[in-house]
Amino acid sequence: MNTEYGGRAGFSPRIHDPAFAKYLKNSNRWSGMFSGILAIAAVVGFYIYGETSSEMSNPQALYIGFGIGGMFIFVALIQMIGRKTSKTWDGTVIDKTIKKKRRRKSTGSEESDYDWVDYVEYKVIIKSEEGKKHEITAEDDDTLYNYYKVGDRVRHHGGLNSYEKYDKSNDSIIFCAACATLNQIEDDKCHRCKCPLLK
Repeated sequence: MNTEYGGRAGFSPRIHDPAFAKYLKNSNRWSGMFSGILAIAAVVGFYIYGETSSEMSNPQALYIGFGIGGMFIFVALIQMIGRKTSKTWDGTVIDKTIKKKRRRKSTGSEESDYDWVDYVEYKVIIKSEEGKKHEITAEDDDTLYNYYKVGDRVRHHGGLNSYEKYDKSNDSIIFCAACATLNQIEDDKCHRCKCPLLK
């Protein structure tokens, strides 16, 4: 590891720890199990609805259950394929923005039943070496916005959920590269997923 700046500059070789491969394997397994449970629940629920409801009967209700269940499984497959095909790449933070925004929030069953909700959007824009722009956004939380500075070199590790900073020498916090959970820089492993922190 690069030892300049107290040993916290440089992309960490700890990314090769077997814990990260285990994390990706478990993530895919849980995605598959969760989508399977939702799919079964949808099929069973619509079958029961078709047997007991006067508005819809089987097999029509059952077909809808199969359609929704298939959608859950399809989404899980897309997530798993995305993790498998995701590549590691380097980039640079090129901009940060803060914008006050508002959205409609439903307050009832009618289309006219809604309120306006104000929030602040914090955005960090990263440009990869290939020229593609990536955005990190958060609402009403400036932690990530303050963590990254314009000009920071970062690395996205394939399949994982965060961006590793090259220079962490002045940081008091660090985000887990696997699950993106916030940790203290003195910690050795993520308190949530137990993967090594890249420092």
